[in-house]
Amino acid sequence: MGKQAPVFAALGDETRLKLLAKLSGGSRLSIKHLAADSALTRQAITKHLGVLEVAGLVRGVRHGRENLFELNPQTIDQARRALDEISRQWDDALARLKTFVEINED
Repeated sequence: MGKQAPVFAALGDETRLKLLAKLSGGSRLSIKHLAADSALTRQAITKHLGVLEVAGLVRGVRHGRENLFELNPQTIDQARRALDEISRQWDDALARLKTFVEINED
Protein backbone atom coordinates (compact mmCIF):
# COMPACT_ATOMS: atom_id res chain seq x y z
CA MET A 1 0.00 0.00 0.00
CA GLY A 2 3.03 2.29 0.45
CA LYS A 3 3.41 2.54 -3.31
CA GLN A 4 0.10 4.43 -3.38
CA ALA A 5 1.55 7.44 -1.51
CA PRO A 6 2.66 9.29 -4.69
CA VAL A 7 -0.79 8.71 -6.19
CA PHE A 8 -2.59 10.18 -3.20
CA ALA A 9 -0.08 13.06 -3.02
CA ALA A 10 -0.76 13.83 -6.69
CA LEU A 11 -4.51 13.65 -6.10
CA GLY A 12 -4.20 16.13 -3.23
CA ASP A 13 -4.02 19.12 -5.56
CA GLU A 14 -7.12 20.78 -6.98
CA THR A 15 -5.49 21.64 -10.30
CA ARG A 16 -4.38 18.06 -10.85
CA LEU A 17 -7.86 16.81 -9.98
CA LYS A 18 -9.29 19.16 -12.62
CA LEU A 19 -6.80 17.85 -15.18
CA LEU A 20 -7.81 14.28 -14.38
CA ALA A 21 -11.47 15.23 -14.74
CA LYS A 22 -10.76 16.63 -18.21
CA LEU A 23 -8.93 13.44 -19.15
CA SER A 24 -11.61 11.15 -17.72
CA GLY A 25 -13.61 11.38 -20.94
CA GLY A 26 -11.19 8.91 -22.48
CA SER A 27 -9.67 11.18 -25.10
CA ARG A 28 -6.02 12.06 -25.45
CA LEU A 29 -5.68 15.79 -24.93
CA SER A 30 -2.91 18.26 -25.68
CA ILE A 31 -1.48 20.68 -23.15
CA LYS A 32 -3.11 23.48 -25.16
CA HIS A 33 -6.53 21.86 -24.69
CA LEU A 34 -5.89 21.08 -21.02
CA ALA A 35 -4.81 24.68 -20.38
CA ALA A 36 -7.97 26.11 -22.01
CA ASP A 37 -10.28 27.84 -19.53
CA SER A 38 -7.49 27.93 -16.95
CA ALA A 39 -5.68 30.86 -15.42
CA LEU A 40 -2.53 28.72 -15.39
CA THR A 41 0.13 28.88 -18.06
CA ARG A 42 0.93 25.92 -20.27
CA GLN A 43 4.20 25.63 -18.37
CA ALA A 44 2.32 25.26 -15.07
CA ILE A 45 -0.04 22.71 -16.62
CA THR A 46 2.99 20.80 -17.90
CA LYS A 47 4.46 20.73 -14.40
CA HIS A 48 1.22 19.34 -12.94
CA LEU A 49 1.02 16.75 -15.72
CA GLY A 50 4.57 15.71 -14.85
CA VAL A 51 3.52 15.01 -11.26
CA LEU A 52 0.53 13.01 -12.50
CA GLU A 53 2.74 11.10 -14.92
CA VAL A 54 5.32 10.20 -12.24
CA ALA A 55 2.46 8.95 -10.04
CA GLY A 56 1.25 6.82 -12.95
CA LEU A 57 -2.11 8.58 -13.21
CA VAL A 58 -1.57 9.82 -16.78
CA ARG A 59 0.61 8.89 -19.74
CA GLY A 60 2.11 11.19 -22.28
CA VAL A 61 1.95 10.00 -25.89
CA ARG A 62 3.92 11.72 -28.63
CA HIS A 63 1.78 12.59 -31.65
CA GLY A 64 3.79 14.45 -34.25
CA ARG A 65 5.08 17.61 -32.58
CA GLU A 66 2.52 17.44 -29.78
CA ASN A 67 2.53 15.52 -26.56
CA LEU A 68 -0.95 14.20 -25.83
CA PHE A 69 -2.00 12.99 -22.40
CA GLU A 70 -4.40 10.25 -21.44
CA LEU A 71 -5.74 8.94 -18.16
CA ASN A 72 -4.30 5.68 -16.82
CA PRO A 73 -7.42 4.06 -15.32
CA GLN A 74 -5.44 1.13 -13.89
CA THR A 75 -3.72 3.41 -11.37
CA ILE A 76 -7.06 4.94 -10.37
CA ASP A 77 -8.45 1.42 -9.83
CA GLN A 78 -5.45 0.49 -7.67
CA ALA A 79 -5.95 3.61 -5.55
CA ARG A 80 -9.65 2.80 -5.16
CA ARG A 81 -8.81 -0.73 -4.04
CA ALA A 82 -6.32 0.65 -1.51
CA LEU A 83 -9.01 2.96 -0.11
CA ASP A 84 -11.47 0.06 0.00
CA GLU A 85 -8.96 -1.94 2.05
CA ILE A 86 -8.42 0.96 4.45
CA SER A 87 -12.20 1.30 4.79
CA ARG A 88 -12.53 -2.41 5.60
CA GLN A 89 -9.79 -2.12 8.23
CA TRP A 90 -11.57 0.82 9.87
CA ASP A 91 -14.89 -1.02 9.80
CA ASP A 92 -13.26 -4.02 11.50
CA ALA A 93 -11.59 -1.82 14.11
CA LEU A 94 -14.84 0.00 14.87
CA ALA A 95 -16.72 -3.30 15.17
CA ARG A 96 -14.12 -4.58 17.64
CA LEU A 97 -14.37 -1.33 19.63
CA LYS A 98 -18.17 -1.56 19.71
CA THR A 99 -17.98 -5.15 20.95
CA PHE A 100 -15.44 -4.17 23.60
CA VAL A 101 -17.58 -1.25 24.83
CA GLU A 102 -20.74 -3.36 24.93
CA ILE A 103 -19.02 -6.16 26.89
CA ASN A 104 -17.52 -3.72 29.39
CA GLU A 105 -20.70 -1.69 29.95
CA ASP A 106 -22.04 -4.23 32.41
